[in-house]
Amino acid sequence: MTTAAARRSAPSAAPVAGSADKGVGPLLRAWRERRRVSQLELALRADSSARHISFIETGRSRPSEEMVLRLAEHLDVPVRERNALLLAAGYAPHYPETPLDSPRLDTLREGMERLIQGYEPYPALVVDAMYDVVAANRGVVLLMDGVAEHLLQPPLNVMRLTLHPEGLAPRIRNLREWRGHLLAQMERQIGLYRSEPLRALYEEVAAYPVPETAADEEPAEPVPYFALPMQIEHEGRVLSFISSISTFNTPMDVTVAELAIETLLPADPATVKYLHSLMS
Repeated sequence: MTTAAARRSAPSAAPVAGSADKGVGPLLRAWRERRRVSQLELALRADSSARHISFIETGRSRPSEEMVLRLAEHLDVPVRERNALLLAAGYAPHYPETPLDSPRLDTLREGMERLIQGYEPYPALVVDAMYDVVAANRGVVLLMDGVAEHLLQPPLNVMRLTLHPEGLAPRIRNLREWRGHLLAQMERQIGLYRSEPLRALYEEVAAYPVPETAADEEPAEPVPYFALPMQIEHEGRVLSFISSISTFNTPMDVTVAELAIETLLPADPATVKYLHSLMS
């Protein structure tokens, strides 16, 4: 699972059915209600009036392209869904969706690869909106020992790798806690992207049986962790990691908007020492 082997075009997150056929009004209303914002509050944010927002939502008024983008910005609508709103309003998409292997994104790919390689010996990887791996460093490869071959076939999916009974799950000591964290994270993403493929992935991994492991056992010497760690066995040792996820600020491309860089920070001195010893 090297960066070169994992690199590929990010797949479409496929928004829910019913964008152009519903019209822009109902879609905007759905996003406003999802964000729990009143028509008046949205109007104040967008320098408009509650009456105009009401007319847009009921189809009595067709918003300009600028207004659609302004409302989407204030409702924190994902970039892919902003294109769907524009299409529903009768306009062309505003944001391109550039394949990740396009020469236009050479600088981005090179920068991400330098970043995750510079994080070694600690694990770091880049995933898309479907949690498929597009780049990974040697620290991630280190954790793949014992994973079933069929889970390592591209596209590599982080959720399947982690939660499948033939993946990392049997070696995660606090599996129930970590599994709950990952499923809650996916639920938040589903609420944000309204993606049917993502929902299907969630239902698949949530249905995996939980292996009989040493999960939830208390360590011999409790460590005062500052966040929920993933505690995973590796060659007779228990390594502890804290996950941190970064995204790009104000992306102007659908592909870039749906990328996330996940780094696993060692959560205790023993993990730090062990990882450095492996790559020294």
